[in-house]
Amino acid sequence: TGGEWLQLLCQIKINTSVSFVSSIPSSTSGVAGMPLFGDCWSCRVLSGSGLIASAGYVWLAARKRMRQGGVTSMGTVAQLTFAAGLAAWGVVVMADPVGKATKKT
Repeated sequence: TGGEWLQLLCQIKINTSVSFVSSIPSSTSGVAGMPLFGDCWSCRVLSGSGLIASAGYVWLAARKRMRQGGVTSMGTVAQLTFAAGLAAWGVVVMADPVGKATKKT
């Protein structure tokens, strides 16, 4: 009947969610201290320089519009801000600061 199917579906859903939750590892501390690209220096340089190059492209596109005499709209400001964020992200990827900070006592 309809009631039996509903109970069966509820039981399957409960069992599936319980088994899914129990399969999640309880500790993820090993992942938190791991560097972004491991020890691959060339990977960091390539990725970081790609991000910085894309920031330059976005920055120049916004500056081109401003040089042509267009008004400085919110879109242009958003492009410049996005370009600055991309450049900062590129520097962070290249510098790889994860785990290098020391606690001052």
